Amino acid sequence: MDENNLKHLEFIQNVITRMNGNSFQIKGWTVTIVSAVLALYASTKNINFILLGIFPTIIFWFLDTYYLTQERKFRGLYKDVAKVSQNSKEIKPFEMRPDLYKGGKYSYFIVFISRTIWTLYLGITLLLIGIYLYIKFIK
Repeated sequence: MDENNLKHLEFIQNVITRMNGNSFQIKGWTVTIVSAVLALYASTKNINFILLGIFPTIIFWFLDTYYLTQERKFRGLYKDVAKVSQNSKEIKPFEMRPDLYKGGKYSYFIVFISRTIWTLYLGITLLLIGIYLYIKFIK
């Protein structure tokens, strides 16, 4: 593998690392905001704060899906530049084109319902709805 190819792989790896970091930060922000909303409920006893936590959770769900989709596309690009896969695409030197990867594991919807994404965000959403319903109707 020549020096230009190695540098290209390094550029791609930097993008993958950045997308992964963004995804991690979004998950952190989600937990922080939901915790803050629950703390507001605890101090004010206004159950509408619990419902308020659902909206940023869903927004972060979509945003995190975007970053994970981009990360997967750049991983595909990385594999093709490294010529790891049998049916790799021909990539020009220093080309950074995640748009070449569509469908299948690169599709937004598939990532949206992937286990690493939906378990966190759907779990938080259902937890907030459950807390709201418990307080509203049972307590």
